Amino acid sequence: MTDTRTVLAHTSQLAPGTPEEVRALLDAAFDGDFTDEDFEHALGGMHTLVYEGGELVAHGSVVQRRVLHRGRALRTGYVEAVAVRADRRRSGIGSAVMAGLEAVIARAYVLGALSASQAGAGLYLGRGWSAWPGPIGVLAPEGVLRLPDEEGSTYVWSPPGGVRPDPAGRLDFDWRDGDVL
Repeated sequence: MTDTRTVLAHTSQLAPGTPEEVRALLDAAFDGDFTDEDFEHALGGMHTLVYEGGELVAHGSVVQRRVLHRGRALRTGYVEAVAVRADRRRSGIGSAVMAGLEAVIARAYVLGALSASQAGAGLYLGRGWSAWPGPIGVLAPEGVLRLPDEEGSTYVWSPPGGVRPDPAGRLDFDWRDGDVL
């Protein structure tokens, strides 16, 4: 049996070389379609890392975002860079990563959010996340912009005691460079 170890750590606590390991895993998992800006979005928060036999096989992070909803800025734990090494997918490791991230969200945020590909949506739906049915926007330097391309791929999760946003309202995410969600 392979020794499996799960680590929860802030970006500032990652051991030397770990960010490079994470980036290599993400590059492989996303078939080279993971940009420097995508990686930047995954830093500055809490990471769940899963190791098997000393090798990194899965990663996910949660970073703080502000989401404006019905005139209120919601402290949101935004899930980023969830990936499982190809030969370890469909083994429950992705769920272990999400369990670690959801625990962080439940302790520190009023709402969880993420943007999912069609391939990844099943993992999130199976864990109680739901596709946001309303409009999605961003608080851009030039003002609030609607992002219709993000509608249908943005998922939310309300931790116990958290906020359940009104599905008739819109979610406007804080600005960041690159891919805004």
